Amino acid sequence: MRHITRLIGLATLIVAAASCGTASRDSQSPVFLVINTLLAAQGNHAQTFVGSLTSDVLTLVTTPAPCSPATPCPTVFNDVGQVVLSASLKNIGSAASPNSPTSNNGVTITRYHVQYRRADGRNTPGVDVPFGFDGAATGTILPGAALALSFELVRVTAKQEAPLVQLASNGVFITMIADVTFYGKDQVGNDVSVTGSVQIDFGNFGDT
Repeated sequence: MRHITRLIGLATLIVAAASCGTASRDSQSPVFLVINTLLAAQGNHAQTFVGSLTSDVLTLVTTPAPCSPATPCPTVFNDVGQVVLSASLKNIGSAASPNSPTSNNGVTITRYHVQYRRADGRNTPGVDVPFGFDGAATGTILPGAALALSFELVRVTAKQEAPLVQLASNGVFITMIADVTFYGKDQVGNDVSVTGSVQIDFGNFGDT
């Protein structure tokens, strides 16, 4: 899931994440998706998932060779996300006669979409926010269980285009929200989806 691109001389950028979720309950499926957790990680620390993330647009890497503390290599990392999903019955029955999920109520996730927005309403892709994108992420949520999936949250190409590329040198910081929608089908073919949101603070931060 980790992608990096090395450049010649620039700086750094970061992402901060706080999440929430909204399920689509208007499908024909008898179940709806639930986001249990939605976390994010810097590409250069891709195993450290947190709820509030800083992400470098440009990281000065000192290893391996030929990179060193004396001659660091400017490197662009993507940023990744991790979601834990579950599925709940829409009709839970009554206390005396509760409904139980069957194998038909399992949900297979197949793809996701990331869309960026800003609280100030300036949301032109490629000018105010990065372009949205679709990605593939596949796994099945079994009845009564949860599914953890990793996915790409900020692409390398986004950090090489406006408005993020300028942040490596201009000292400006931008706060955005990434809306991440996960799409799937239950085992009889009904569409289901759920959306979670992650706050992201972009800028040029010190390397660690």
